[in-house]
Amino acid sequence: MSQHLILLGDSILDNAAYVPGRPAVIDQVGNRLPQGWRATLLARDGSVINDVHRQLERLPTDASLLVLSAGGNDVLFQVGILDETVTTVGEGLRLLADSRDRFEDDYRRLLHAIQDRGLPAAVCTIYNPCSPDEIFQREAVAALGLFNDCIIRNARPFQVPVLDLRAVCSEIADFANPIEPSAAGGAKIAEAICRVILGHDFGRRQTVLFP
Repeated sequence: MSQHLILLGDSILDNAAYVPGRPAVIDQVGNRLPQGWRATLLARDGSVINDVHRQLERLPTDASLLVLSAGGNDVLFQVGILDETVTTVGEGLRLLADSRDRFEDDYRRLLHAIQDRGLPAAVCTIYNPCSPDEIFQREAVAALGLFNDCIIRNARPFQVPVLDLRAVCSEIADFANPIEPSAAGGAKIAEAICRVILGHDFGRRQTVLFP
């Protein structure tokens, strides 16, 4: 049975600009799909969560499965919070919580919009960066935990599986720069996406964490 997979979101899925002369994620997904399946890339480099609503407006009429990777740029635009001066740890956590709450509101609205399309969908967490600055890396990984918790927590009421990219891209070779997937990382992402869409029973309406 033919299926049409749609990739939504940002440069985690639209990484062609970062792997010149090498296969992008969309190419690597297409090469792994069963015969009769095809994949279309609607994700766009630089997109934030709210941009994905416009991507949904361009869904092909024969779309049958959706995979979303969004939120990384929303967090990136808030990275200045890490340099804010606070007087207590609690005050710093409140700053992060305010940013997380805005992120969660936007992400939940997007999941509602995806649900309204009536198509099976899977969502991805935001992978950890690969920064040579050890202090920034530790801060970023700790802060990202709050935002990834939003993604996983909101996936549950919408009953969609979650692909945890933190467990997929975890080596230096997986990154073309501190925040974009290399061809090697893209291959891992593509393989993980195909495992989810081919291995998960979407009919059960159940949130499962992959891998």
